[in-house]
Amino acid sequence: MAAPVNIIVGSHVWVEDSVLAWIDGEVFKINGEEVHVQATNGKTIVTDISKVFPKDTEAPPGGVDDMTKLSYLHEPGVLHNLATRYELNEIYTYTGNILIAINPFQRLPHLYDTHMMEQYKGAQFGELSPHVFAVADVAYRAMINEGKSNSILVSGESGAGKTETTKMLMRYLAYLGGRSGVEGRTVEQQVLESNPVLEAFGNAKTVRNNNSSRFGKFVEIQFDKNGRISGAAVRTYLLERSRVCQVSNPERNYHCFYLLCAAPPEVREKYKLDHPKTFHYLNQSDCYKLDGVDDTEEYLATRRAMDVVGISEEEQEGIFRVVAAILHLGNIEFAKGEEVDSSVLKDEKSRFHLNMTAELLRCDAKSLEDALIKRVMVTPEEVITRTLDPGSAAGSRDALAKTVYSRLFDWLVDKINSSIGQDPNSKSLIGVLDIYGFESFKFNSFEQFCINFTNEKLQQHFNQHVFKMEQEEYTKEEINWSYIEFVDNQDVLDLIEKKPGGIIALLDEACMFPKSTHETFAQKLYQTFKNNKRFIKPKLSRTSFTISHYAGEVTYLAELFLDKNKDYVVAEHQVLLTASKCPFVAGLFPPLPEESSKSSKFSSIGSRFKLQLQSLMETLNSTEPHYIRCVKPNNVLKPAIFENANTIQQLRCGGVLEAIRISCAGYPTRRTFYEFLHRFGVLAPEVLEGNYDEKVACQKILDKMGLKGYQIGKTKVFLRAGQMAELDARRAEVLGNAARTIQRQIRTYIARKEFIEMRKAAIVLQSHWRGILACQLYAQLRREAAAMKIQKNFRKYTARKSYVTVQLSAITLQTGLRAMVARNEFRLRKQTKAAIIIEAYLRRHLAYSYYKSLKKAALVSQCGWRQRVARRELRKLKMAARETGALKEAKDKLEKRVEELTWRLQFEKQLRTNLEEEKAQEIVKLQDALHAMQLQVEEANSRVLKEREAARKAIEEAPPVIKETPVMIQDTEKIESLTAEVASLKALLLSERQAAEEGRKASADAEIRNVELVKKLEDAERKVDHLQESVQRLEEKLSNSESENQVLRQQALTISPTGKSLSARSKTMIIQRTPENGNIQNGEMKDMTVASHAREPESEEKPQKSLNEKQQENQDLLIKCVSQNLGFSGSKPVAACVIYKCLLHWRSFEVERTTVFDRIIQTIASAIEVQDNNDVLAYWLSNTSTLLLLLQHTLKASGAASLTPQRRRTTSASLFGRMSQGLRSSPQSAGLSFLNGRGLSRLDDLRQVEAKYPALLFKQQLTAFLEKIYGMMRDNLKKEISPLLGLCIQAPRTSRASLVKGRSQANAVAQQALIAHWQSIVKSLNSYLKIMKANYVPPFLVRKVFTQIFSFINVQLFNSLLLRRECCSFSNGEYVKAGLAELEQWCYESSEEYAGSAWDELKHIRQAVGFLVIHQKPKKTLNEITKELCPVLSIQQLYRISTMYWDDKYGTHSVSSEVISSMRVLMTEDSNNAVSSSFLLDDDSSIPFTVDDISKSLQQVDIAEVEPPALIRENSGFGFLLPRSE
Repeated sequence: MAAPVNIIVGSHVWVEDSVLAWIDGEVFKINGEEVHVQATNGKTIVTDISKVFPKDTEAPPGGVDDMTKLSYLHEPGVLHNLATRYELNEIYTYTGNILIAINPFQRLPHLYDTHMMEQYKGAQFGELSPHVFAVADVAYRAMINEGKSNSILVSGESGAGKTETTKMLMRYLAYLGGRSGVEGRTVEQQVLESNPVLEAFGNAKTVRNNNSSRFGKFVEIQFDKNGRISGAAVRTYLLERSRVCQVSNPERNYHCFYLLCAAPPEVREKYKLDHPKTFHYLNQSDCYKLDGVDDTEEYLATRRAMDVVGISEEEQEGIFRVVAAILHLGNIEFAKGEEVDSSVLKDEKSRFHLNMTAELLRCDAKSLEDALIKRVMVTPEEVITRTLDPGSAAGSRDALAKTVYSRLFDWLVDKINSSIGQDPNSKSLIGVLDIYGFESFKFNSFEQFCINFTNEKLQQHFNQHVFKMEQEEYTKEEINWSYIEFVDNQDVLDLIEKKPGGIIALLDEACMFPKSTHETFAQKLYQTFKNNKRFIKPKLSRTSFTISHYAGEVTYLAELFLDKNKDYVVAEHQVLLTASKCPFVAGLFPPLPEESSKSSKFSSIGSRFKLQLQSLMETLNSTEPHYIRCVKPNNVLKPAIFENANTIQQLRCGGVLEAIRISCAGYPTRRTFYEFLHRFGVLAPEVLEGNYDEKVACQKILDKMGLKGYQIGKTKVFLRAGQMAELDARRAEVLGNAARTIQRQIRTYIARKEFIEMRKAAIVLQSHWRGILACQLYAQLRREAAAMKIQKNFRKYTARKSYVTVQLSAITLQTGLRAMVARNEFRLRKQTKAAIIIEAYLRRHLAYSYYKSLKKAALVSQCGWRQRVARRELRKLKMAARETGALKEAKDKLEKRVEELTWRLQFEKQLRTNLEEEKAQEIVKLQDALHAMQLQVEEANSRVLKEREAARKAIEEAPPVIKETPVMIQDTEKIESLTAEVASLKALLLSERQAAEEGRKASADAEIRNVELVKKLEDAERKVDHLQESVQRLEEKLSNSESENQVLRQQALTISPTGKSLSARSKTMIIQRTPENGNIQNGEMKDMTVASHAREPESEEKPQKSLNEKQQENQDLLIKCVSQNLGFSGSKPVAACVIYKCLLHWRSFEVERTTVFDRIIQTIASAIEVQDNNDVLAYWLSNTSTLLLLLQHTLKASGAASLTPQRRRTTSASLFGRMSQGLRSSPQSAGLSFLNGRGLSRLDDLRQVEAKYPALLFKQQLTAFLEKIYGMMRDNLKKEISPLLGLCIQAPRTSRASLVKGRSQANAVAQQALIAHWQSIVKSLNSYLKIMKANYVPPFLVRKVFTQIFSFINVQLFNSLLLRRECCSFSNGEYVKAGLAELEQWCYESSEEYAGSAWDELKHIRQAVGFLVIHQKPKKTLNEITKELCPVLSIQQLYRISTMYWDDKYGTHSVSSEVISSMRVLMTEDSNNAVSSSFLLDDDSSIPFTVDDISKSLQQVDIAEVEPPALIRENSGFGFLLPRSE
């Protein structure tokens, strides 16, 4: 990745930054080897020219999905591309065939649903956006097509999302190769469900991740020859055993310990468990809970997962017994014993935990204690038993805990493998490796050494694979290439694993010598590797050593290497647990061979791990590898935060930058001929004009530039490192010169144009100014002449106006004064008369109101007293209700009393009604009086007008001079007299107002008293209702007592000699009393008839039996008839009408129990078993909808009685009960019950029937079948058009060499083929429409079908458009638009009755296609796009279309960079507001209607004239089906 030398002033470059890793800026000065850069954050940076890298200013604003497409493949370019895509929640990016996955730290469900899996199934790699599903699909297709096993290697540091990525891979492989299990459990389900089990026992919280895998896992998914999953196996590597006993803060131990401590109380009590802080192995850290995780729920989920993978209840019990035993084992503490170097249990608490451990492990407590504090040494002479000091005893305890847990984990893995089952006949597999990433902490121990050793091995494998891919690319393009060197890490692997001089070999050697210490081990390393460039001795430590790994230097502490490398199985522990009485524990420790069981034998974890790793590498080398590198963008584990330095370090550790170095060693920049010519054609315009072949044109451009070392393949140009920057510099120079030439010419043109326009403007200005001066002079002369005329006429006008004004003022004043006097006199008379009338009415109203209030109060008092007396009587009746006779008398009295109270209540209501009527009459009288007064006022006004007119005429006729003075005198006298009268009337009016105010107050008081009396009356009514309910309950008790007495009497009479006749008589009495139960329903009458017939002799049962047989025969004939296709009669389905008429005639809706409904449902179910027969489905869709419509208009639920029929019989049967029900029920319900009791006079009248439970259940089942048939027809049409939609979304390929050979012409043949696909869709739509019309399916349902189908078309086309970049082109938009026009034409021809709003469902794809084909996209603002062009599309969808758009026809650009930036800001705000970032649409497969919608939208069905089918026409039992004319 050496920096190119083509850096000039003005170049955009990347420079290193201590905080942001890399920062972009512009070069403003070059001084020799020093470069001065103005960074975008404002800083000025001076650095060496070799440390800057060019920036691609023409890169897409949303980044590229494959980083091999970057113009500059270097570290800052890769980092910037990943950061840009991460901002948009684009977490996946390719580097060749390597997938980089950045952890979003949030749920993105739209990326992993079934719809997304369907999109990637069978798609070419790189055709759709980068995704983990694409890698899995490539591996699966390669396995199927080539028959070779594949592997997917998932790596990354803790918290990068390796486990989640592995889950997604397995989900997708299960989706591709899933197979239904015979026993209800599937292989893929067990593989996926094994994750929770392994996570519970192998995952823990670390500093960087709440669910970190502390072991390596390689899942082998085996496939049969048909590509179906046939078996699976899980291999695990290096479980972190030391975590069982040692946990650092703020980490946690393995999840299973905390889950068991949070188990249900009975489980904790059984194992004597408490809070985690009470256990030594858990309380070394302060972290006990995980945010957002409920350990109790996780415990239950783990148990369920164990059930799925086939772990029995007994084995689960054994597993958790062992886990609990480890917790108790950790609480055993030791103290010094009496002897030297001996130890004993510290206290009783330790004794308790020892006993609990022994009890849980089913071994002897004393033997356990001896195994912990004693050791047996076998010598040739004797067997020596020695005791351990407290420290060694604690070490022995921890060793036992680690061994037990390790054996338990290995057993779980073996159990999962045996439960899932491996396929011995499988020839191919896909392995998913979820392995820990490279680790470098402040303190690194043996675990980090092994982990990094693993990553070195995998990195070597990775480098070889990348190098192989480069070679394949060069070979595929047929270019000349020599061997390319790349950095190999074999020297590091030799340093670690080489025999006999590697670190692991030296470590094993040191472990076998008893006197070896970590210091002697470190000195041995220093001496052996002092000349190794990969091994470094730290200056300030005597026991540490540093290894230079591929990802950087890591310093290891050698203190615990010896202890952690030893893998002793203590003989005492082995013997103790082998002898356990628990089969599960004994199975974890099988007996060892006799020679190995006598003492502890040495075993090395490092060597064993080395062998495991060697086996893993052999497996990987036998498969075709695929790589996924997981990256953790930040250390705070929060979304939308991208830390550059952290990400760069992980890219180095993951080998991604190493892969880039390998690419840079060869030809890092590769461009197709079209892309190369499109970008660099300006360097040689004569080549474009010469109409050369694409390859020749590229060759000529490169030769002209004088570049050496490049290669031209079959379809691409391969450039060496730095050559792209050199070409860009030449291109920038050519474009700069062209821009300066254009600027010079345009400035000349603008200056000349401005001069000519200015000269023309001066001439025009002069001519206009001279004309203005002449006009002004002429206007001055005209103004002077006009002024003289105006003055003359104005003076005449003012004199005339002054005279007329004086004259009119005198006349107006006289008229006004006379009118005022007349009005005042009239107003006085009117007020006087009105006051007299008001006084009269008010006095009468007050007297009448007082009388009514007294009367009302008397009635209320009487009601209250009677209520009180009735309550006393009720209390007495309750006391006497224990005896049956007394209860009967009380009932009669109470009935009379309630009737009397009811009569009085109605009487009081009548009084109230009369009172309101009197008020209304009084108001009418007052209104009449007011109307009469208004008429008088109008008459007085007319008289005044007449007098005024007469006065005016008299004034005009009389001589003005003689009579002027007397009139004035008379007017003055009248004014004085009228003024006096007005004053007196005012005083009178004031007094009247006071009297009216007092009347209003009295009226308000009376109204308040009325309201209080009304409330008291309502309280009395409520009390009467309570009294009625109490009486009803008493009556029910009485009836129950009577029935009990009756039963007791019958039992007593059966014992007596005369019991037979008396019991017969009592039965007769019971039957006679039954009809007193009020409104008897039809079903009850039938039941009672049957009951009465059952008591008659056997000879009377025969007619009833024959009647039932006849009814059964009729039902059989009906079922046989409707199972055939009866067709239609006048657009009405015959089967539905016949079924409805028969059920109504037989009163099947009103009976408690019948089988006819079940038989009809079974007939419909058997008819639609063949799901592909659309004719049958349409026929039954029409019948079920019609029948459901008839039932909806006929059936009426009978309230609670319909749900619990037996409760109806407890209703009160007496006159009192019927009367109380009548008082509480409305007239409507009474009318309905009367109609229900009537006989069936006309079959063809739709009447409401109180439906019983079977009828209501039949209606629900019919609704379910209607929805099922509708869904089957809709889904059949979806299946038919789905393959066609896949062909319709992408336009046929045309020549892209427009820059060389001229623009491509429209491919008429391909366009015709595409239109043919759309026409096939239209043909399918027409076929379905014809079928549904032929079967008279209601238009409402037809509209719903096609609306959902068009919605499905919209979803499929739109999602494909967003997922595939080649579909977001100009020419593809034109093709899709032409196809949509075919659908629009179909909607128009089908009419709105059947198509409805189906065309509106295509709004997303219509607007998206419209956006693709508009011109001048860069000129469109964001507001125009979102409000006018594409108002339906979301910002995420618009952003994706804008960034993926490319014009393959005219070469135009997408929207401007400002619009892209604005979209990005809005998307960031949406993600902060927790708005879903999904840009894909979901297909709605729900049922878009209800029964009520059907009943409202369909017309009433006239079933009167429907002809019955021939099969039942001649049957006498179906005569009611014949039309009335017959």
